[in-house]
Amino acid sequence: MSGLLLVLIAGGLVYLVLTIVAAARYKAVMPVLIPGSDGPGISVLKPLAGLDLDLEANLRTFFEQSYWQFELLFAVRHEADPAAGVVRGLQTQYPAIPTRLVVTGEPPYANAKVYSLDLMKAQAQHDLLVMSDSDIRVTPDFLATIAAEFRGSAVGLATCPYRAVPGRGIWSTLEALGMNTHFLGGVLVARMLEGMKFALGPTIAAQRQVLDRMGGFDRLKDYLAEDFVMGSFAAEMGYGVVLSFYRIEHHIGSQSFQANWRHRIRWARSTRRSRPKGYLGEVFTNPLPFAVMLAAIEPAWWPALLLTACMRLWSALAIGAGVLDDPLTKSRWWLLPVQDFMTLIVWIGGFFGNHIVWRGRKYYLRPDGRFEPAP
Repeated sequence: MSGLLLVLIAGGLVYLVLTIVAAARYKAVMPVLIPGSDGPGISVLKPLAGLDLDLEANLRTFFEQSYWQFELLFAVRHEADPAAGVVRGLQTQYPAIPTRLVVTGEPPYANAKVYSLDLMKAQAQHDLLVMSDSDIRVTPDFLATIAAEFRGSAVGLATCPYRAVPGRGIWSTLEALGMNTHFLGGVLVARMLEGMKFALGPTIAAQRQVLDRMGGFDRLKDYLAEDFVMGSFAAEMGYGVVLSFYRIEHHIGSQSFQANWRHRIRWARSTRRSRPKGYLGEVFTNPLPFAVMLAAIEPAWWPALLLTACMRLWSALAIGAGVLDDPLTKSRWWLLPVQDFMTLIVWIGGFFGNHIVWRGRKYYLRPDGRFEPAP
């Protein structure tokens, strides 16, 4: 047992070093983007479903963009959706901003988000499409920065790193801490070692022709992790896929333990099917729990625990504080051991079960990452 733990800790320490190097390399090449007045027109596509926490404040930041030419498209399933009322209120407050509200009706397949994006894409006027979730908040220079990253380059798709902002509950605080240190660390290491061959769901920008060439949203409709496969398909076709240098805010809100657990397990099971080998390798990305176990079994190995704890903290600060400028990481770093044990439990749980619960509905996950409503 001690030998196995030592192997896992050693591999984890190598990984933590890679995260520190990857964070430094990301920051080192961060360009100074000068927004121009001649960039492409941008269509922002926003699928909505119900009243997320601070929905109006989140959407307002998109109405207040300083970019010279853009439009906002929103999609709801039914007219009675309270999110539609929020959109109409903002349309009244910002009459100069071109906006449309699309009522989709019931989706004909499991992924309602993809169905909404498909209908909005059909009505979008511009060829640079920014697909963004309802819980995202940005600054007024967001669209100008995205346009600058696409200007004069071979970029076909860009995905934005995000700083998770928790609600008041401890479970969302722990999840946000994990997103801002552990999850982003994996993204940065993948970017450094093999380039971006995937995308992150909260906000993706893509050229219309890229989506059309990959088969449109019809090709993505059966996947739960449609964001991941969208980036994968674009990379396979030879388009440049990049990790944007604009960092968005992802407001995850407060959740009970049960709701937070369902959310994490859904993510874990989806990841295991999207990239099974990578998911198995995640055992080496979280060494602190194994170092605690080793010190509990063999107290003489306490230096390994101390080294692992120091490296984990260094990695967390390099990513959360250094890359994301995250106040949560700076102030709640002492919760990292609790979050890391939670991450280990969720990772183990991801190997079991083939069903998920998403927005109150139960779905069956196929081995290839596709999903369908459970009978």
